Amino acid sequence: MSRGRLSETLLATLPPAVARPTFDRAATRIGIVHLGAGAFHRAHQVVYFDDALALDPNWAVCAVSLRNPDVRDALRPQDGLYTLAILGQTPRLRVIGALREVLCARDEAAAVLARLADPAVRLVTLTVTEKGYCLAGDGLDLSHPDIVHDLATPDAPVSAIGHVVAGLARRRAAGLAPYTVLSCDNLADNGVRLRRAVLAFAERTDPALAAWIDAEVAFPRSMVDSITPATDDKLRTRVADALGLEDAWPVQREPYTQWVVEDHFCNGRPPLERVGVTLSDDIAGFDRAKLRLLNGPHSALAYLGLLLDIETVTDAMRYPGLAAFVARLMREDIAPTLSVPAALDLDAYINAILARFRNPAIAHRLAQIAWDGSQKLPVRLLGTIRDALAAGRSIDRLSLPIAAWMHFVRRQAHAGVALVDPMADTLAQIGREATGDAHADVARFLALREVFAGVAEAPTIVDAIERGYAALAHDPAEAVAR
Repeated sequence: MSRGRLSETLLATLPPAVARPTFDRAATRIGIVHLGAGAFHRAHQVVYFDDALALDPNWAVCAVSLRNPDVRDALRPQDGLYTLAILGQTPRLRVIGALREVLCARDEAAAVLARLADPAVRLVTLTVTEKGYCLAGDGLDLSHPDIVHDLATPDAPVSAIGHVVAGLARRRAAGLAPYTVLSCDNLADNGVRLRRAVLAFAERTDPALAAWIDAEVAFPRSMVDSITPATDDKLRTRVADALGLEDAWPVQREPYTQWVVEDHFCNGRPPLERVGVTLSDDIAGFDRAKLRLLNGPHSALAYLGLLLDIETVTDAMRYPGLAAFVARLMREDIAPTLSVPAALDLDAYINAILARFRNPAIAHRLAQIAWDGSQKLPVRLLGTIRDALAAGRSIDRLSLPIAAWMHFVRRQAHAGVALVDPMADTLAQIGREATGDAHADVARFLALREVFAGVAEAPTIVDAIERGYAALAHDPAEAVAR
């Protein structure tokens, strides 16, 4: 039997168990333009805006895909509605109504620029991934093909930066107040770097515009967090069965979600603090806590779990010795290295992370978390090790995941399995040369200055890694338990 398609007219037919918008969609107006209408945005920020619309109708969203029309083509026939599946012990479904318009800039350029110039729009948000900012180091990459194109034709942009500047140029020319520009990407110091890129672009097209942006436009920093698995046919089928209607593009995420935003807006803002967003001036403190308490243990679970032939994070947390190891690593070794913002309850944050790791509804594969170790370990664990050592605390537990990564590289190389890492070829050569001798093998890895700068000159760290390496070579399970 064929089903109808999720739409405004069929909202009333949804089963009572499916949550739906609690506001009058017809009474809302678009106050936010979002660049990068991917799954994470729709599973994260739009849900907060959906809650905010029940308090203030002026913050509906226009979602813009810069190139790919797929989201527009899926959601426009559904009046912008889509389903969010929350993957917890008891899965929940919720239809989100905050998207009032979905555009594709590639073939609706005039509509996108008109919306950016709309005086009702007071906030522009972005999730375009790090590469979407066209950066070279901390500055704008002026040689990037998209930036070259946009500088030559600023009224017909293709990049996110070009669109932000084109919209601001139109508003200035019309005598309108600017919008706040809010990055929601996992990009360190995202607001500062976005502001720098926008100003660099504007300075090369119109110095007077650049001066206006410099004086008038706000670029708050932010931090976001929620695991959002990709949409697949299994999710589409499950959602259709529950709704009794087809949804072309539902999204899914874990129950946990975090959004921390610097309270620095230039033209009003949604009532974010009333819908679960944390407003803080210490975004760096939240970023550091996430990097060390979430990402560091994630890597520890990956490399130690893989040595124990475990496949997923949830399975790793069912392994008694490993679960206990990670909990002690977080509470006794990592937490003391952090100076946390006043708004962050550290004990509650650790408990929430451990609960996320245990969530059986999220099958997060350790092999995927293990990718790019040469890039991740310096920021996820090595800085913590240095801070713990400087404070006179033991670094044995912190060093064990580093040793586990070395064993992981060695095992993959000897098995002829390709590594997913920017330094894959170099690491594979080191892995093939490794014999299992702790002193010699660790020395080979520590010679990688790009990863271990300064570590080889710190005998205490070298000794701790060598002890961990030797223990894991003898018996990984015993090493973790001890």
